[in-house]
Amino acid sequence: MDILSLIGNERRYNFHSHTEFCDGRAQMQAFAAKAVELGFRHYGFSPHSPIPIESPCNMAKSKVEDYLHEVARIQELYAGSPTRFHASMEIDYLDGNWGPANDYFQSLPLDYRIGSVHFIPDQDGQYVDIDGNYESFKVKMEKHFRNDIRYVVETFYSQSSDMVDAGGFDILGHMDKVGHNASSYCPGIEEEAWYRDAALNLIDKVARSGISVELNTKAYRDHGRFFPSPRYLQELKRRGVGIIINSDAHVPALIDASRQEAFALLDSMPG
Repeated sequence: MDILSLIGNERRYNFHSHTEFCDGRAQMQAFAAKAVELGFRHYGFSPHSPIPIESPCNMAKSKVEDYLHEVARIQELYAGSPTRFHASMEIDYLDGNWGPANDYFQSLPLDYRIGSVHFIPDQDGQYVDIDGNYESFKVKMEKHFRNDIRYVVETFYSQSSDMVDAGGFDILGHMDKVGHNASSYCPGIEEEAWYRDAALNLIDKVARSGISVELNTKAYRDHGRFFPSPRYLQELKRRGVGIIINSDAHVPALIDASRQEAFALLDSMPG
């Protein structure tokens, strides 16, 4: 699905949300009702995909059929409303053997796919979730990564670049999210030349790929931060990359959280 063509100039949309099928904290029906109440024209469900490692946040493969049936039920229930509901997944990329381009995910009847990196291998090859809160991240730095923050950051960006090369998805999820925890662990790290080079290399690949990038608003309310940060958002816009503003909501009350601030920021940038 060409999301940019679908939405045109429409701003009442959200294509990234998590419900009871993964780590969301409410049922899909509650999200759907809130989307209709708020006048959204497009709303996408995007549970964390099945993954071949242990994770409490990801949907079980055995639940995929139930999820797709629930999307279809909601589409039928709200067929007469102005809100269109879409089936998606936020698909974890681990390596060439698991990611959005793999046959399993390509075979699913999804309207679009979000590609994201949440897990990276430690120096011994064990995949570790680096996407949690900072206290958890700090513990993992010592337990799994030998306190080597540069390894973590460079692996995140390298894995993201490999995912873009492999393709098979429509939206790149929270492009520079690693910077949030990395900056708490090592203040000033995002100003270092090697960090900027890693992020800009990813942007270069994205710009040549034709995929869109989400401006993710999830952390703005509590931490004052968008993903990508304004520096990289400006570069993406300058390069003509399509930007889609998503709230990455895990509760219905936040499906529109900080999206207006994100539109204001994007509108203020030339390009």
